[in-house]
Amino acid sequence: MLCFSFISCKKMIISDIKGQIWLDGTFCDWKDAGIHVLSHTLHYGTGVFEGVRAYESENGTAIFRLDDHTERLFQSAKLIGMKIPYSVQQLMDAQCESVKINQLKNAYIRPICFYGNEGMGLRADNLKVHVAIASWDWGPYLGEEKITNGIKVKVSKFPKRDPEAMLYKAKATGNYLNSMLALTDALESGFDEALILGSNNTVNEGSGENFFLIKDGKLITPDLVTVLDGITRKTIIDLAKDINIETIERKIDINEVFDCDEAFFTGTAAEVTPIVQVDDRKIGNAQPGDITKRLQKNYFDLIHGKINKYNDWLTTV
Repeated sequence: MLCFSFISCKKMIISDIKGQIWLDGTFCDWKDAGIHVLSHTLHYGTGVFEGVRAYESENGTAIFRLDDHTERLFQSAKLIGMKIPYSVQQLMDAQCESVKINQLKNAYIRPICFYGNEGMGLRADNLKVHVAIASWDWGPYLGEEKITNGIKVKVSKFPKRDPEAMLYKAKATGNYLNSMLALTDALESGFDEALILGSNNTVNEGSGENFFLIKDGKLITPDLVTVLDGITRKTIIDLAKDINIETIERKIDINEVFDCDEAFFTGTAAEVTPIVQVDDRKIGNAQPGDITKRLQKNYFDLIHGKINKYNDWLTTV
């Protein structure tokens, strides 16, 4: 099985992976899972997707918060007016089967729903909805060293502005153009990730992650007005509560980031990634902070089935 991180993706072609992809109800060889160049979603960004992870746990390979991810997929589809031709349970079962058929102990799972090529133009009411699910062994998104020692982040010159102009609650393909531009600019500038701002210099999120800072022992994260309601975000808030750390959800001015004690990103791909520098300013002592490391450890214990309280979040395949 192939295993690679975000960094090694630069050298590896994902289409070369050997495996099976679930496409419209049946499995096909990885190389045969293609779409037409005139597919509506390719031209207009009208798709919805999820990023899901499975981990080797105490009771075998288990998918983390599978029901929450799948339900959010359907919520995203509803927000853009897309009708998925399967039930939540059918797509949950398909994701489990995708991990099994590819014989994966640890996996990143990507379900995506997209419109076909039955017509051209913006209208989508006459188009077929297709669903694909791919699973592969993907290591830490930013690399093992980064998740241990932390990352350098650039405040992006590509902001997200009016929350009414975009469907931020939908994990939709078209929403990620801004993120791609922000990340590309950060990487070209020698950083590991981007921090995207909203209006009035308030913090939104990373290119594909939720953002947290820690100040005076309290966890602070942007409210959900202009950010995705991240599943890892919700998990961290629960884990913080377990160790009596208060979480405050509110707008965050960029200057608060420069003055915070600790900071980190969360996401299914990024997991819990410490931030040790923003622009040219060190966060804390430029090392992952104690609270960040504690939450990170508890998160990894949870996803590997070591915290019984949360075993309902693990679906064994």
